[in-house]
Amino acid sequence: MLWKLNQILKKNGGGILLEDDSIIVLNKPAGLLVLPDRFDKKVDNLYQLLKDVFNNIFIVHRIDKETSGVIVFARTPEVHSYLNLAFEQHTIEKVYYAIVVGVPTNDFQRIELPISENDHGVKKMKVDPKHGKYACTEFRVLERFYGFTLLEIKPLTGRTHQIRLHLSASGLPILADPLYYNGEGFFLSNIKHDYIVKDIENPLLSRTALHAYSISLIHPTTKEQFIIKAPLPKDMEAVIKSLRKYHK
Repeated sequence: MLWKLNQILKKNGGGILLEDDSIIVLNKPAGLLVLPDRFDKKVDNLYQLLKDVFNNIFIVHRIDKETSGVIVFARTPEVHSYLNLAFEQHTIEKVYYAIVVGVPTNDFQRIELPISENDHGVKKMKVDPKHGKYACTEFRVLERFYGFTLLEIKPLTGRTHQIRLHLSASGLPILADPLYYNGEGFFLSNIKHDYIVKDIENPLLSRTALHAYSISLIHPTTKEQFIIKAPLPKDMEAVIKSLRKYHK
């Protein structure tokens, strides 16, 4: 079943970044679930794909279906416990890249907004100062464009949809986010006004422009600090190159 795992990952720009007796680190492509779908168990998901190959696989953390990038799985119960504790003690650092709509005034910003579940049964979170759980996100500007910004983001807590909600609540929604923005894809004609559309124009990006760029942790076996990175996927690169060329 290893061929199926590699085929699904590579077809969408992902792959195995690190594999040993303790952990497996993947570059998850956008559009692939981490856990089985509640309603359709036949839909491909990383957990089952890995389980079919390696037998014992344990979930350490999650990233959304539309989010691409680095994700870590444990291969033993002992490593699973070790990594869970490391996340609780904030000794694991995750870095994300996002393309957002809007341009922040400051190069660095810290967002502290409590988060709770939406009251209406929608799989969506909300800012809730009264009943929400503490959540903290930091970001810094990597590159500014006209009307858009490339951000480096560090979530200091791990709430559901934290980055997406915090940025949206701060007036910087992530491009093409269907829950916290308009969900519309990014087309070259959006910024290149003399662009002539022939028949149908395909979007450069059609999913939430969020990428888990890197993770830094102490290896559970060797006890050495290491960082592993996943390069930006082609769709986000295409948007950034177009913004540099036509929308600076």
